[in-house]
Amino acid sequence: MDNVTPLGGDVYEIDTRMAGYSGITAGYLILGDRPCLVETGTSTSAPVVRDALASLGVGPDDLATVVVTHIHLDHAGGVGDIAGFYPGAEIVVHEKGARHLADPSRLMASARMVWGDQLDVLFGALSPTEASRIRALGDTGDIDLGGGRVLTSHYAPGHAKHHVGLLDSATGDLYVGDAAGVYLPETGDLRPATPPPDFDLRTALDSVALFGALGPQRLLFSHYGPVADVTGTLERSAEELKVWVDLTRQAHTEGLDLDHAVAMVRDRTRERYAASASDDENVRERFEMLSGAPSNVAGILYWLERTKPET
Repeated sequence: MDNVTPLGGDVYEIDTRMAGYSGITAGYLILGDRPCLVETGTSTSAPVVRDALASLGVGPDDLATVVVTHIHLDHAGGVGDIAGFYPGAEIVVHEKGARHLADPSRLMASARMVWGDQLDVLFGALSPTEASRIRALGDTGDIDLGGGRVLTSHYAPGHAKHHVGLLDSATGDLYVGDAAGVYLPETGDLRPATPPPDFDLRTALDSVALFGALGPQRLLFSHYGPVADVTGTLERSAEELKVWVDLTRQAHTEGLDLDHAVAMVRDRTRERYAASASDDENVRERFEMLSGAPSNVAGILYWLERTKPET
């Protein structure tokens, strides 16, 4: 299939075709003795992911585990549907997100308030998963991939309080979710992901530092794809977080409202990203969808307003 890319080490990137776009959200299949899907994408993407797994020989009874880095709908919105397609699969998530997969009503209500009618087009509805099938992880935990291979979960909040990074013992791949930001492979741009309500600068920087300390060989971004320059990329991730926070703090100090703060930050950061100057309108649109300035600035403003940070 044209949305499946082999990455080596029995790892396959799956373009979930979120909202019909290519290159927005990736899921990853680790095709070991106990096949494991990392990230499901949205509910509307679930049939796309199922067909991709089928093309790789994974049938309804073959998938052992589904694990998500966090429960935002672009990463975990398809969990309920995928759980239905693969009745033997265990669903793994951090303990702070587990109850929302079993009963998504509050999560969906909150998402509806943010996205309105766009919710149905972009994400669809997260269906509930039987609580007995959900395994809730603490700050660390191991997922058995078979043959001595293990995917180890490491708690990495900052982007979201239910976020984890996942390290593959066989390949050294680190699945970073959104904790290291979003990456645009066409241009090499890296931009932070700082949505409300959970963003916290110190915690986000600590999560990036943790990723470096784990010594991964490669970073696998949910948005989007593999990156081999681990050290340089994580350094850029921390730098971009600081730049966006500094600019948003300046706007906040000047008393700008959200719209004006977004306009200022967007203008001041434009030259940092090749995508902003791209002649390809699809690239510019996709970069904004991946990590929209309004969402990022709103998350930082919310953090600034509820704390008195020293940094």
